[in-house]
Amino acid sequence: MNIGYEAKRVFHNKTGLGNYSRDSIRILATYFPDHTYFLYNPKKSKENLFKYKNERVVEKLPSTAFYKRFYNIWRQKGILNDLKKDQIQLFHGLSGELPNGLKRNGIKSVVTIHDLIFVRYPELYSFFDRKIHFYKFKKAAEQADLVIAISEQTKNDIIEFLKIPEQKIKVIYQGCQDVFKQSYSEEKKSTVKAKYSLPNQFILNVGTIEARKNALIIVKAIKETKTPLVLIGKETDYTKQIHDYIQENNLQDYVYFLKNVSSEELAIIYQLASIFVYPSIFEGFGIPIIEALFSKTPVITTNSGVFPEAGGPDSIYINPYQAEEISTKIKWLLDHPKEAEEISNKGLQYAAMFTDEAIANALMNCYKSLF
Repeated sequence: MNIGYEAKRVFHNKTGLGNYSRDSIRILATYFPDHTYFLYNPKKSKENLFKYKNERVVEKLPSTAFYKRFYNIWRQKGILNDLKKDQIQLFHGLSGELPNGLKRNGIKSVVTIHDLIFVRYPELYSFFDRKIHFYKFKKAAEQADLVIAISEQTKNDIIEFLKIPEQKIKVIYQGCQDVFKQSYSEEKKSTVKAKYSLPNQFILNVGTIEARKNALIIVKAIKETKTPLVLIGKETDYTKQIHDYIQENNLQDYVYFLKNVSSEELAIIYQLASIFVYPSIFEGFGIPIIEALFSKTPVITTNSGVFPEAGGPDSIYINPYQAEEISTKIKWLLDHPKEAEEISNKGLQYAAMFTDEAIANALMNCYKSLF
């Protein structure tokens, strides 16, 4: 089968949507090498983000001077000529978008929708962005032969807000990069620990430092315990609230902000961490939780929404607005290393449902169900 992908984020996005796109193609090409995977990239990338080498994975760029210049028009319309020329039988929009005209050209289509946060939390988005996102996602979901939701939470939101029939939606969980599933030597761990001046015991939080991710509540939780906290993620205006709280409460020696951490270094930091705390208010899924489970780091996360789906039955769940409750759970885990280890081991067992093989099989079964 010749399978096409809307691959803008494969080549141009370093974070969540890019990782999902790259991992999906990598694992499909690994477990199903008899198919050919065409990656339709609207423009050349400045940095090589997709380093997976396989002769059955083919990058495709706009071929005419007009579409090279007006690549967004190519993504929506001009791409159809390339899809027909490449004899694409199925096209997968990996991040909520599909080009026009697939159905009338006999090309089956799948679209992945990651979340509808812009509907649930409109205050986080401009009026214009909300309208564009809603139009784009609803149109793609209606046009697609099948919609993939990355969680039951997202599936329910697609049904409620986009009015898509339940039978048209399939839940396929996300995995995480292979780097988080590796074991690292004590020498490598010591090198990373020294490079970032990390303490022997610390709490970890990973993700964009923005209001929805709610990192300030962790800083409030460690005010009494004085357990060091490491925050890794892109900073936003919200970060100023965290810095102000740190200054007001003399916590400068207890909160570490790390930037420009490589994937391998991040994986090692997960393994060095005592606890992973993720009190996010809302997510489509919550990949950092999966990364922590594979790293055998006990997880404390939000008790509602998608988080119990991602964390499984043995993670610890809290009210994300209650700093005292988070503080109590942190203390309990640090004071009960045996129980913390058991939670870690059970978390790793639960993570088996997010392995590459399980996800590859689920995606390919979706594709085959359309023929």
